[in-house]
Amino acid sequence: METVIHYQAIVIGAGHAGCEAALALANMQIETLLLTLNLDSIAFMACNPSIGGTAKGHLVKEIDALGGAMGRNADKTCMQIRMLNRGKGAAVQSLRAQTDKDKYHICMKELLENTPHLTIQQSEVCEILVQNGKVYGIRTTYKQEIHAEAIILATGVYLKSAVIAGDFQQPAGPNGFAPANRLTENLISLGFQVRRFKTGTPARIDGRSIDFSKCTVQEGDMDIYPFSFLTKAVPKKQHHCYLTYTNPTSHQIILDNLHRSPLYCGIIKGTGPRYCPSIEDKVVRFSDKDRHQIFLEPETEHSNEYYIQGMSTSLPHDVQEKLYHSIAGLENCKIMRYAYSIEYDCIDSLDLYPTLEFKKIEGIYVAGQVNGTSGYEEAAAQGLIAGINAGLKIKGLPPFILQRDEAYIGVLIDDLVTKGTNEPYRMMTSRAEHRIYLRQDNADLRLTEKGYAIGLVDKKRYTLYKKRKKNIENILQILQTKLLPKEVTAFLAKYNYPTPSNALTYADLLRRGIPIVDICTTFSILQNFKNEDIETATIQIIYEGYLKKGLEQIEKAKKLEDRKLPKNFNYHTLEGLRLEARQKLSQIQPENLGQASRISGVSPADIAVLMVYLSMQKQ
Repeated sequence: METVIHYQAIVIGAGHAGCEAALALANMQIETLLLTLNLDSIAFMACNPSIGGTAKGHLVKEIDALGGAMGRNADKTCMQIRMLNRGKGAAVQSLRAQTDKDKYHICMKELLENTPHLTIQQSEVCEILVQNGKVYGIRTTYKQEIHAEAIILATGVYLKSAVIAGDFQQPAGPNGFAPANRLTENLISLGFQVRRFKTGTPARIDGRSIDFSKCTVQEGDMDIYPFSFLTKAVPKKQHHCYLTYTNPTSHQIILDNLHRSPLYCGIIKGTGPRYCPSIEDKVVRFSDKDRHQIFLEPETEHSNEYYIQGMSTSLPHDVQEKLYHSIAGLENCKIMRYAYSIEYDCIDSLDLYPTLEFKKIEGIYVAGQVNGTSGYEEAAAQGLIAGINAGLKIKGLPPFILQRDEAYIGVLIDDLVTKGTNEPYRMMTSRAEHRIYLRQDNADLRLTEKGYAIGLVDKKRYTLYKKRKKNIENILQILQTKLLPKEVTAFLAKYNYPTPSNALTYADLLRRGIPIVDICTTFSILQNFKNEDIETATIQIIYEGYLKKGLEQIEKAKKLEDRKLPKNFNYHTLEGLRLEARQKLSQIQPENLGQASRISGVSPADIAVLMVYLSMQKQ
């Protein structure tokens, strides 16, 4: 038998969740082993070559504020960046970057390889080793035994993954990478509930065969901030993306071939993502629409491949040819990689604590798409939190749990472990009840202190954070400067406001809807401050009333969060609870009344019963 190797922590999988988990552990000075099926698949962008998007951009900013790597890597490999929803309120504005997928992989791999306390190895895990309800290591398919105090499972979509297009099926991971076929049975034996989910990806097309003159140019934004608070500015040189549309001919090709679609003929059994449907689903579900948006996005600077966003499909290759050729600009396109769907095994996230530790076995943490989520950003956020909590447990320190009022990451994880998901979960701004407070621009103000306390934010970054915080305070103070009526009369007249009877502050002008740029230019103020600092201060003033109400709601919710529930409690013994509530509460074992109130199937009446029980216990 081979000599047993020892580490403090092992991360299984090197996708976006595994990378963040491994980096967090190593930066906490935990001796960590990162295992991957293939070194060439580290941080691989199997689907769209982009980072961010609606609500997802919030996650990336929060990951960065806590000391994670995704934001910095996205900035470093950015080909184009845009601010989505610029015409809407600050709470729903989100960054989205088109990234060079090859560079993203290379840069993340380089970072991992040069991080102290981290070892990378190409191996397939077939068994997680457990004794007396506690994990103690793993075994690889090469029969190598490696021991550790904590294991993070971040296998993505590779568990028994199968690629499907038409009637073609093949055991494979994304982009032809090998699947992980031997771990699922072990997970079931350990008590995990395993489900089958499905995702998909569109074709990649040779850019030289696209007639871009028939498409609408989508340019990047230059006057915005990047993902990372450490990156000085967005790139000056940005690549174009393009917009085109499906049409009635495209839709008819799909409808004529639905009987050949694995989604509709029963070949695909897995549950697909509601908010990122295939083109077949779009045409069937939205039959009243005569067209759908299609975005043409470059995959890398070193290739002619274009990603056809909005055209995910599992139709047979011959149908794909007809379908793509029916679209304006793609009439003569050459497909370099055909679209496909991929089915994979994942676990029930209700089996996890808010720390992402498995409830049934101590020391196993689970993060990423294996938890039933979709998207690189959701995966990275979970990986970071799983890595932090595994590291804290190894050090004998209290766990790190972000609440719903502290971060989108808190909303994401609370949804997973409290409500669960029966389909691939996607983060959206509508899921965050405190989104006016959880904005992109203030992610560092909310979370950098926490990252510094954990040890993931270094002193240099912490110094920059304190400087920004002080600058915002100074800006807010300057904006409270009073102006006499005669000083603002002419300025207000330009905006059809009458002469004021009393003194006004710059903040008062902002509240009247006057742009901060005009105020700064006219009165020569804030010339030495960064635009992003001015923006954050401006938002605080404009949304002051909403923020105050939001904080009142947060304080009210905290009263329920502060009322802890007993661990491993048998809710079936508690009279007054409805049967469904007893079952759900016993399964999820909420940590407090706040979490209990968010469980699907637990009513306000059930919460009242729990409150009475806690009061009696206190007496």
